Amino acid sequence: MDAHQVSQQKIRGCSLLAVLILIAALLAAGCSSSTAVTSSPPQVSPLPAQAISSSPVEHIEVYHFHGNHQCAPCIAVGDLAEQTVKTNFKEEFASGRLVFAHVNAELPENYALASKYGVTGSSLWIGVYNADGFHKEQDIRVWSLVNDKDQYMTYLSGIITRRLNGDFA
Repeated sequence: MDAHQVSQQKIRGCSLLAVLILIAALLAAGCSSSTAVTSSPPQVSPLPAQAISSSPVEHIEVYHFHGNHQCAPCIAVGDLAEQTVKTNFKEEFASGRLVFAHVNAELPENYALASKYGVTGSSLWIGVYNADGFHKEQDIRVWSLVNDKDQYMTYLSGIITRRLNGDFA
């Protein structure tokens, strides 16, 4: 192998490494929307590490926010969340105490809702309403569970059950 061939091989290796790093970074961050929501969100309190009050939970919103174009993990996050809600919380969903929706954050009619949650890309958010007001949290753990339906549904069911019971820990 001459010096030129060795040099070309090193360039190919560096290019491949750069592509792999880029892919890893995108997967670690989830997918982000190409259009950022520009209005500032209203002031709401994020869910703290411990229970915020003993007041009963009025209702919970579970939203899968996405953009016009979705990758496979983005679709899976939303589809598995919908299956979890509709399978494990039939009564709460039917009564309206638990709301679920897929929301395209890039559509103008959804800007207000996306702003309320502080959405910046494809994500799963849980909003809790009780006597103390509105509290929101983005659940990023679901991204690591999209390849295991049972684990995903067990995990998210546990979170939703705790929130319905007023447990914000």
